[in-house]
Amino acid sequence: MKIGIIGSAGRMGQALVDAIAADGHTHAGGVDKDGDLAALIAASDVLVDFSSPHGLEASLDVCVAAGKPIVIGTTGLEERHHFLIDDAARDIAILQTGNTSLGVNMLAALVEQAARQLGADWDIEILEMHHRHKVDAPSGTALLLGEAAAKGRAVDLKEHSDRGRDGITGARKAGDIGFASLRGGSVAGDHTVIFASDNERIELVHRAENRSIFARGAVKAAAWLTRQTPGRYNMQEVLGL
Repeated sequence: MKIGIIGSAGRMGQALVDAIAADGHTHAGGVDKDGDLAALIAASDVLVDFSSPHGLEASLDVCVAAGKPIVIGTTGLEERHHFLIDDAARDIAILQTGNTSLGVNMLAALVEQAARQLGADWDIEILEMHHRHKVDAPSGTALLLGEAAAKGRAVDLKEHSDRGRDGITGARKAGDIGFASLRGGSVAGDHTVIFASDNERIELVHRAENRSIFARGAVKAAAWLTRQTPGRYNMQEVLGL
């Protein structure tokens, strides 16, 4: 299988090249800003995008025109980006995720189960830490975990999300899912989901030691996606969860 990389000069670029070779696939090439995207897509069976949100529309347009599937691991997406993905998914297979790590997506399944089984008197807080260069917060992974918790509780995350506390904020609002973001050093990604009730606490933790775990998951997702019909998919479907 020939895999092309959008955002090849970024932090994930070399990790993806190594993971593609390790899995016995072919690296079809890569592009960054102002690169020949159409030529890359023509040379590829499937694309993996770890670039930036502002280039996503162009990537989707060219993939749709060529009928090529795409794995989107870019974080910091806004609501309008999700509308664009939904629209493109009518014509091509798209897998969009806040994290391609298999372990993180297993964690999300556990978070959803815990949120569903535990009562509403259990508070949910999500703590994440990343390297000093990360530009978006909360991380895409933290939001993925928040969506899993919200799904378990059958609520809309946008209506039950607390993303910042500063000053006299008053008592914690019952039912909210809280987020806290830390930045520093070279941390690849640490995430903790805390379920706290009176006199007891459950903590579910995932620590990424290097970016190879994201690259391996992205390559697995790309291979899986080439066998799918047009539509929008996620990593839990790759895992059969």
